[in-house]
Amino acid sequence: MPEEPAPHDDTEHVGRRVLRLRTERGLTQRQVAEPAYTPAYISTLEAGRVRPSEAALRHIAERLDVTYEELATGRSAHLATDLRLRLTEAQRALATGAASEAAVSYGELSAEAERLGLDAERAAAELGLGECALEMGELPLARAHFDTADALLTGAGAPLPQRAPVIRARAVAHYLSGSLRYACYLLETALDELNTSGLHDPDALVLLYTASIAPYMDMGAHARAAQAAELALALAPRVGDPALVAQMHRSVARTLLAEGKVAQADASLAKAAELYQQLQIRTELAHCHWMRGYVHGQAGRLQDAESELRTARDMLSAKRAALYTQQVEVELADVLRRLGRTGEAERMLRSLLGAIGPERGAVHAAGAHRMLGLIAQEAGHGERAEEHYVTALSLLERAGAAGDLADLCRLLGDLYRRTGRIEAALDTYRTGLGHRAAPGTTTLGPAPARPPL
Repeated sequence: MPEEPAPHDDTEHVGRRVLRLRTERGLTQRQVAEPAYTPAYISTLEAGRVRPSEAALRHIAERLDVTYEELATGRSAHLATDLRLRLTEAQRALATGAASEAAVSYGELSAEAERLGLDAERAAAELGLGECALEMGELPLARAHFDTADALLTGAGAPLPQRAPVIRARAVAHYLSGSLRYACYLLETALDELNTSGLHDPDALVLLYTASIAPYMDMGAHARAAQAAELALALAPRVGDPALVAQMHRSVARTLLAEGKVAQADASLAKAAELYQQLQIRTELAHCHWMRGYVHGQAGRLQDAESELRTARDMLSAKRAALYTQQVEVELADVLRRLGRTGEAERMLRSLLGAIGPERGAVHAAGAHRMLGLIAQEAGHGERAEEHYVTALSLLERAGAAGDLADLCRLLGDLYRRTGRIEAALDTYRTGLGHRAAPGTTTLGPAPARPPL
């Protein structure tokens, strides 16, 4: 009976491996062949004149005391295991150390995985490289690494739940770059496919629902943000990863705060902080301090807000997480301004203007210009205030961040009215009213299908 080709490697390479391994072990062709095959068959195989079936390879692998994978592909099983262990170490380095150091490890692992033909492991390394770039504020580089990881997993036929972390990472990178609507598109497409195809993986769903909350809120889609938070909370008891549960609590706090539930938002952040403390994930713990500072600020507890935001900034700065550090400083400057320390706030904001912008933290860049406009207006510098307000308006419109546009239009409209430009004021007010006319709605398509709960 003719042999069915094995789909793993070409004939010559398999034959050479069988010959090398048999010689290393001091076995004869008969000892390798019997009882299922003949010595002549082994000889023909070693000469590269026949392609073995999977059954033949499994028999020969057993006789040679190697795994089927090693014989079929030339890759030792322990190499993949060792690579995965080192990936875990790199992930820990990213969570507790500097991103630049973790990036070196991930880069070496990606190159090694590519050489060994281990697509899944290389995708994990590329995801790690993207996360490092994200922390350092290198958003185009982060997107390139995430796209590579997604292409590797898609090419390998990985199921959608396995691709969820990469999809979430791509969405976060686009969100931070100011592409809020595209970030939502990536997340909603994946959620819809997971739910309509019956792939109700709790970890994947919670990860994607959690990631969608921030862009929804910035776009003014509060209803969708609340629904995403509700679904994530309902699925949370079925999630096994405590870091993911903590991430969910941190994001859900924002929707609770928008609903005026300050105490519940604070409790949610306390749960997240406790989990991150136990897991020793310093970056995420810093984000919890950041969010708690935001909660205190919204509740008027300005001294507490300053303390939490300074803690977050110091933790992120120590990890050289440049973009996140700058975003925290924007919110810290707002608290300082409200405390009456306008000079300190203005110096902080001006030092940030060159570092953040349309492609790098657009929403926070708009916030910086809005605050500089307020400071200039309070000091009687109307023209300078107008410049900052117009710049902020342009940034928010480009990002699609409808959540803050209405308030900014009110500020700019009031400024126009005080300087006698009534028509310009009316146009600006109308723009603001347009963004407030249908709260919670966007130009996004239908909401993604819901999972069965």
